[in-house]
Amino acid sequence: MNRFTAHNGFQLPAIGLGTYGLRGDAGSDAVAAAIGAGYRLIDSAFNYENEGAVGRGVAASGADRSEVIVTTKLPGRHHATAKARTSIEESRSRLGLETTDLHLIHWPNPSQDEYVEAWQALVDAQQRGVVRQIGVSNFLPEHLERIERETGVRPVVNQIEVHPYFPQTEQLAYHREHGILTQAWSPLGKGSALLSEPVVVEVAAAHGISAAQAVLAWHVARETVAIPKATSLEHQTGNLAAGSVVLDAAEVEAITALGRQDGRLFGADPRTHEES
Repeated sequence: MNRFTAHNGFQLPAIGLGTYGLRGDAGSDAVAAAIGAGYRLIDSAFNYENEGAVGRGVAASGADRSEVIVTTKLPGRHHATAKARTSIEESRSRLGLETTDLHLIHWPNPSQDEYVEAWQALVDAQQRGVVRQIGVSNFLPEHLERIERETGVRPVVNQIEVHPYFPQTEQLAYHREHGILTQAWSPLGKGSALLSEPVVVEVAAAHGISAAQAVLAWHVARETVAIPKATSLEHQTGNLAAGSVVLDAAEVEAITALGRQDGRLFGADPRTHEES
């Protein structure tokens, strides 16, 4: 499995497991199965209301704790300093972990204008040793530059919407230039329409893989960490295997050409979107 490296040496595997909607016993079972299948990156969030299930799944997997990177996210309503500190502590308790491996700010919520406070709270948590690595989600370059300017600390990760209909070429280039790892949420877009695109089907056929695997291989080729959600072991193992598929430059370019001006899944522009 390919691994990508941030400016401080922190590494992420090319494929992780998204857990949005995975809750309760079924959710914890899915997480444990994924880790058993070889996943070493698990993505959750305070607002997914599943940190407990994710934590149970990590524990039930029996995997060496040091090998599994568990990610969670700070919600918009907890950006203020005191709320952010409590939220970080709550996530640790819900996950049942002494430390969270990667803690992100979920959205910048710029009209609220407290994301610098939230970032400083994560910086402080890292200094206290309760969070190993810190990053952000859905931040634009202007937000990234501000938090580094005001705190002196650069995120290791920015998790953003990336898929062939919204390839984010300029933002990915910015991340690479600054040593910030890109994670892609909704890496398969809405699924059915994208996976039926002739170019995706053609690339998949050329490699003897599924359309979903072709799209995930496209992410890997662009050095983007994809975190598709998968409940069944069959889909989990198929997604993970895509991390070893190598596309050529022409195939990558052809899939990237599917990009659209209105490619966002639900119009969530980080300049205006407010997450609670």
